[in-house]
Amino acid sequence: MTGQVAERDRSPHNLSVKTTLEEEIERAESILSRVPSFCDDTSSELQRVAALDPHGGNSRNSFQRAGAISRLVSLVVRLREWAHRSLLEEEERPDSFMERFRGPELRMAPSRMSNAQGDANTSSNKGIFRKKWNLFVVSPSDDAYYRWLFVIATAVLYNWFLVVARACFDELQVSNYICWLVLDYLADFVYLLDTCVRLRTGFLEQGLLVKDHAKLRDSYVRTLQFKLDVMSILPTDLAYFATGIHTPQLRFNRLLRFPRMFEFFDRTETRTNYPNIFRICNLVLYILVIIHWNACIYYAISKSLGLGSDSWVFPNTTGSENSSLTHTYVYCLYWSTLTLTTIGEMPAPVRDEEYLFVVFDFLVGVLIFATIVGNVGSMIANMNATRAEFQARIDAVKHYMHFRKVSKELETRVIKWFDYLWTNKKAVDEQEVLKNLPNKLCAEIAINVHLETLKKVRIFQDCEAGLLVELVLKLRPQVFSPGDYICRKGDIGKEMYIIKEGKLAVVADDGVTQYALLTSGSCFGEISILNIKGSKMGNRRTANIRSLGYSDLFCLSKDDLIEAVTEYPDAKTVLEERGREILMKEGLLDENAESGGLHNEDTEEKVERLESSLDTLQTRFARLLTEYTHTQQRLKQRITLLERQLNQTDCGADARDDVDARTETIKETDPRSAAHADSSPP
Repeated sequence: MTGQVAERDRSPHNLSVKTTLEEEIERAESILSRVPSFCDDTSSELQRVAALDPHGGNSRNSFQRAGAISRLVSLVVRLREWAHRSLLEEEERPDSFMERFRGPELRMAPSRMSNAQGDANTSSNKGIFRKKWNLFVVSPSDDAYYRWLFVIATAVLYNWFLVVARACFDELQVSNYICWLVLDYLADFVYLLDTCVRLRTGFLEQGLLVKDHAKLRDSYVRTLQFKLDVMSILPTDLAYFATGIHTPQLRFNRLLRFPRMFEFFDRTETRTNYPNIFRICNLVLYILVIIHWNACIYYAISKSLGLGSDSWVFPNTTGSENSSLTHTYVYCLYWSTLTLTTIGEMPAPVRDEEYLFVVFDFLVGVLIFATIVGNVGSMIANMNATRAEFQARIDAVKHYMHFRKVSKELETRVIKWFDYLWTNKKAVDEQEVLKNLPNKLCAEIAINVHLETLKKVRIFQDCEAGLLVELVLKLRPQVFSPGDYICRKGDIGKEMYIIKEGKLAVVADDGVTQYALLTSGSCFGEISILNIKGSKMGNRRTANIRSLGYSDLFCLSKDDLIEAVTEYPDAKTVLEERGREILMKEGLLDENAESGGLHNEDTEEKVERLESSLDTLQTRFARLLTEYTHTQQRLKQRITLLERQLNQTDCGADARDDVDARTETIKETDPRSAAHADSSPP
């Protein structure tokens, strides 16, 4: 009885402990299943952890029973959320400089129909899967589509190589027929999936991806690719029941899926950074396929004519040491290579069929040889095109310096400058390379390439996106040699410079004493091209800046800046205010002065602008004068034509009047003559 009472007294306690443990586990699971927020702070984190074990601090047995599990779960939760938060913080955040230029990302808004379907099918997994399948459309520009092309190209290459080989070499087919059956039907499964993918592959219409399944289906069905795809998946291997499984010739229709392989090659050539090497590999692959097929056909012809029946066919090696499948295929491949490369040195044909086959092989070999020579030659020329163009520029400069008898020291400096450009891969003209791209993409590429440098330029801070595009497109790269002066004290400032690479020194007039050192990311000369109102230094250079080594700079001219800010008056005001703040900090601003500004020009600039305007007016006047002369000639011609027509009309009217007068006179004198005159033609 005592034991039963003790058990009864202990049971509620056990139940309470079990209930507490279940509650702790449920709370832990709810927290672990909840996705942590990126914006949760430390205080809210501690509050959630404290909510797990409200009595954990007062319990003496906090590391026992429920308290131990609670603290363990809280530790796991804290570590998990801390790790998740760290990963989120380490993700690449959009740069404010680039975000201001690009603008907000385009997001696809869900349609009402998709939302309604989602609400209706949330309770059914089958409905969700059906909804996802109905919305499934593949974009040809996606990486997933490219990876799928690799899969289907692998299946096509398998059929191109092994199906033909198995059809000709019986030993290859018979020895591993189970493996071939598995691979064959795996390739067929890939073909069927590819047909489904083609039915859901979108295309661009008016610049947008078409996602209407009916349009996609109709567009695919009308193409030649659809007919080839249908023919390639016809179940011709059902004839195995009549002929046996050792007749892979029935699967030759699988070779018709070759356009997908070519599409994969084209997209790879576009995506790869080494297109010339890929073209060479692709050409070698085509040659290997042709040699492989020719070797298989040679063995098939030899087998049909009889192995060893004459000196031309494949010898009968049954029972000898060279009777292995490997030796047989290698010999056929060797024969095919010698024949297609027109090297010869093989036994002469004996029968008419053999002569015809060798003649055909020689013709194909000549075509292959011409293709190899032409393609490889053009590829090598393309690979060395940049070097050849750069060498031509060096040779032209050398010839000019030799013709003008330039000093050896200066000639050496010029050659070293060219050598630095080529060694550091700065010989490419970026404007020439990117000339086919729109200005927006050119500017985005320039900002991405030179982002770290442009972010340090003060005049680009908080700049409008449109003006930023204009300024970036007008930056001109310049490379200076060691000892070159970028600017001298007292020169009129017409450009500003941004240091991309290298070191520049602010030196005294002697060129030796250094006052300051400018490194990558620094800029100078921006105040002189802004021509701030009240600037004490005007637009003159106030220091000598010299390159210590080879320096890579960006140059922005004053004319380009004025042209860029013409369409952005607010940006011009902001730039002038920023420049005025800089001058005020340096004590170089006279607030009482009113001259200066981007709109002011010196006399030379005004004269140049007037000359350009005068040239434009002269051109327009000459065009108007030409149009006036041409119009005057046309009017004269039309007036002359009208006069001729009027004269002809007047002459005809006078003649008719004379005839009528004579007729009236005759009627009055003699009625018979009048009747005769009326009957006679006029």
